[in-house]
Amino acid sequence: MPVADVLRSQRPLDPADLQALEQALIAADLGLAATQQALQVLRDRSREIAAGGASAMRAALRDEIRKALERPVARPAFTSRPWVVFVVGVNGVGKTTTIGKLAHAWRAEGRATLLVAADTFRAAAAEQLEVWARRSGAQFHRGAEGADPAAVLTDGLRAARARGNDGVLVDTAGRLHTKGNLMAELAKMARVAGREIPGAPHETLLVLDASVGGNGLAQGREFARAASVSGLVLTKLDGTAKGGVAVAVVRELGVPIRFVGVGESVEDLLPFNAAAFAESLFA
Repeated sequence: MPVADVLRSQRPLDPADLQALEQALIAADLGLAATQQALQVLRDRSREIAAGGASAMRAALRDEIRKALERPVARPAFTSRPWVVFVVGVNGVGKTTTIGKLAHAWRAEGRATLLVAADTFRAAAAEQLEVWARRSGAQFHRGAEGADPAAVLTDGLRAARARGNDGVLVDTAGRLHTKGNLMAELAKMARVAGREIPGAPHETLLVLDASVGGNGLAQGREFARAASVSGLVLTKLDGTAKGGVAVAVVRELGVPIRFVGVGESVEDLLPFNAAAFAESLFA
């Protein structure tokens, strides 16, 4: 039963209502821990909710989810130059598309950006990133197919310094979260970046497909271990994604959602708004 169906009831919640709501929140991929916390809030505020009816319950749940999603950004962007951002995630989640959209947004702010094709394993990965570089008006750097990603990154960062770029967006291979050797490669790239540019990577954005459900949490755990993930990008929210997995991932990793992807055009990457997102879960 969808969450909205439970909320249409005008009578105070009884145990059966709470059980139905629990099932609906879990079905929305909110995760067991976050669901239990939300239900405890309802129990603690039962008198207020009983007086206010369905609208009071909706407000209580919305506020709880909003608070769970609000996390401070560790460091303001572009406080170093060039500002180096790694973009990580498994195959098919939209990393390359996210990079292109973010480069477009930076250009609109007047920032010169270099895209580095450090995914040297997937066929045509560099070509796809180059297309996005042209669409977004960004500069582009690549190495030979099959080259060492860390070496490509080194050359790219040196080029960014020489050109005076404001920002560098690094496309990484779509590493399966079960592949320990690939995770080790990602950690190596982070060490290389730090040697070339102090403090780099300044951000590591983990891209998650909003439709993958609880598997996104497993991905998040492994990437957080390997890459010191500092923020999340939730893609494909324009489709049938339930989106509740965002709460579970943010709750466990403690890092903010920075952006959400809501379409295929270059403008369809939006800064994350926790209040609007919480409201949308009950739409």
